[in-house]
Amino acid sequence: MRRLEYLVATSIDGFIARTDGDFTPLLVAGDSLQALVEELPETLPAQARQALGVDAPNRRYDTVLMGAATYRVPGGLPSPYPQLRQYVACRSGLDTPDDVSVISGGLLERVRALKAEDGLSIWLCGGSTLAAALLPEIDALILKVSPVVLGRGLPLFAAEVPTTRFAPTAVRTFANGVTFREYVRVG
Repeated sequence: MRRLEYLVATSIDGFIARTDGDFTPLLVAGDSLQALVEELPETLPAQARQALGVDAPNRRYDTVLMGAATYRVPGGLPSPYPQLRQYVACRSGLDTPDDVSVISGGLLERVRALKAEDGLSIWLCGGSTLAAALLPEIDALILKVSPVVLGRGLPLFAAEVPTTRFAPTAVRTFANGVTFREYVRVG
């Protein structure tokens, strides 16, 4: 069975973006960006892959799942991750290209079906409302923690969620102050 992994950038106070959706203070650069290029090239959007000259195969993920707000980020692409199977969870209609599928209902059932397929893991790249809805199916958290306090914004989980235990499995600190923290679901 494939894993659903919530890999997301966050501030040290637990926000994945400002209240207006701006996540630029959390963008990785320097040695933490180089780690993503080398280890998780599939998590770079098409425009970043092109700018950085990345043409590496997928290493960890073959599918990406995102909420509508994450899909519609300003300056975003109609097909941000063409190297992955792309799914957008959206309750209302959403116009997408053929290589982006919309999940408008039966979210948990659809994610369970995706997890039952053969393949690499599934990357939940945002947003916080979707992460809250999918918490029962999230197998791992991978947090790219930027050394910045936002004070307020969009939290990791934008709804009341049940207490759910995760165990730390890895922590890496980079020269630019960013840490990658990995956790797996307990039980």
